[in-house]
Amino acid sequence: MFNNQRYLTKGVQVEIPLELQIFMWSCIDGLPEERDYFQVFKLKYLDGIQRITHFSEQPEYRMEYLIPTDNTITAKVYVIDSEEYSTMLLAEEY
Repeated sequence: MFNNQRYLTKGVQVEIPLELQIFMWSCIDGLPEERDYFQVFKLKYLDGIQRITHFSEQPEYRMEYLIPTDNTITAKVYVIDSEEYSTMLLAEEY
């Protein structure tokens, strides 16, 4: 899973800084081989720190990252693997 063409929606392209997009893809790449086709990232502002909570249901997975940055964002991002391609999209675009 997630070893295919990767796409992102216009919402992600406009709202999510490139470095965070790359970071989220690398989080998925670092997962064990058994991966849920539906990955979720919650991005939240926390006093000059970008908090990113990455989770999935099957198998259950949860990891939290804290990244110092001047450009923090609050959003929920889904990454879905359809076996043909993977798409990163904002939750409101689902």
